[in-house]
Amino acid sequence: MKKTFLLALMALTVFSSVSVRADEPLKFGLKAGLNVSDFRFSSDVFDETNKAGWFFGPTVKFTLPVVGLGMDASVLYDYRSAKLDYESEKKTVKQQQIAVPLNVRYAIGLGSTASIFFFAGPQVAFNVGDKDFHWMKGSSYALKKSNFSINLGFGITALKHLQVSANYNVACGKTADVTWKTASQAAGGALGLNRKSSRNNSWQLGVAYFF
Repeated sequence: MKKTFLLALMALTVFSSVSVRADEPLKFGLKAGLNVSDFRFSSDVFDETNKAGWFFGPTVKFTLPVVGLGMDASVLYDYRSAKLDYESEKKTVKQQQIAVPLNVRYAIGLGSTASIFFFAGPQVAFNVGDKDFHWMKGSSYALKKSNFSINLGFGITALKHLQVSANYNVACGKTADVTWKTASQAAGGALGLNRKSSRNNSWQLGVAYFF
């Protein structure tokens, strides 16, 4: 956790070192929200329940010299978890990562105090928590050190400072390797036939405040 907060603090220092006024195209803020994760497996290996999580960190948005167009970038501590059930043995898997989303956005004005916007873009995330989760019978769930995903979403900006957004974070490629082994599956495990993959997609609801 100390490493996580140090990374977030460094990003906060870099962003806040840029002096901006309210009429300038660059604004700094803070963002936080909830994850509702969807753990997808390539085979019915584990039953998963109680998907939950949250995220927070500094964010910045740019207004481009084209009407309605802009960009935003964030450095977020992103936490996701799920309880996995394998042959009556349960374990909580926690995915802790530093996520760096970069989105292109298009805004439509709703008067002088509000606007709606749509956004999409890539996200790179780096694992800063536990990587391997082992079961007593030899099964395991191993998260990758980093992963790549795409964000698709929309939101509303009110009073020029407050922003509420919703998006779907789609994993590109696998985010974890799943292996399982029982006495009857030992031969298949030796041949690598019992190795599957997992994709951790997530619905995200966020609130940001820009200074």
